[in-house]
Amino acid sequence: MADERYESSTSNLLFFLLGGLAGATVMLLYAPRAGRETREMLGGKLREGAEKGREIKDQLVARSRELFDEAGEYVEKQKENLENRRERLAAAIDAGRKAYRDEKEKM
Repeated sequence: MADERYESSTSNLLFFLLGGLAGATVMLLYAPRAGRETREMLGGKLREGAEKGREIKDQLVARSRELFDEAGEYVEKQKENLENRRERLAAAIDAGRKAYRDEKEKM
């Protein structure tokens, strides 16, 4: 039953996209511009889209580098905290052993 709904929604989406493509094609064919003007306009839009894509890529790369650096700093802090805890635990164990030996010697 779920498969039927999935297939139905997939085919509906496919028909929608095909209809949009057909509409765009008809629009270009009946546009009031000459073919050269239409090609120039489309080329300009493609260049603008490519430039925006490059800008977005550059922003994503910069942000990912920032996040990577922040993650590295966080890991270093956690390592320091872990080392401090390990040292405190080792000191507490040593103090406990010493106290045990002192109590044992008193007996």
